[in-house]
Amino acid sequence: MAGTEPRRLTLLRHAKSDQDGSPDHERVLAARGRRQAPVVAEQLRDHGRLPQLVLCSTAARTRQTWQLVADALGEGQPEVVYLDALYLADVSDVLAAVAEVHDEVGDLLVVGHEPTMSQTAARLAGPGSDPAALAQVRVGVPTAGLSLLEVDGGWVDLTPGSARLVEVLSPGL
Repeated sequence: MAGTEPRRLTLLRHAKSDQDGSPDHERVLAARGRRQAPVVAEQLRDHGRLPQLVLCSTAARTRQTWQLVADALGEGQPEVVYLDALYLADVSDVLAAVAEVHDEVGDLLVVGHEPTMSQTAARLAGPGSDPAALAQVRVGVPTAGLSLLEVDGGWVDLTPGSARLVEVLSPGL
């Protein structure tokens, strides 16, 4: 990664899940969620956000979201690390997981849950952030919503207000 190019952090809320009475950790995607995943892949591709590393919650709906996105992306699959700490996580848990990422990774995707994904984006958003994107994450992101951030320092240096929130995307389904 070039020294002047910012790192890219993408926060993905899992796609729409079924409310079928399963234990929360085992809930799977609804038909709508399965339709959202290929749109997410297209958005990642269109915005140059092909991750080198994915940190994913161990919940069934997050694992399934990532697998469907990865299938739609096709070749060149990134390494995926499934973390129990991202299930029922808060912002500090997400930041702790990101801090463990090696600085050679220039494009990182975190797949998690609400309200943590939007709260993380809101906490990280600092000077230069897009006002409309910041307003969106302050109220929450929809299922399969993507928060696109840029980071100038190393992953370990990521702190509240130290990133630029450049856009929030939704599959619109």
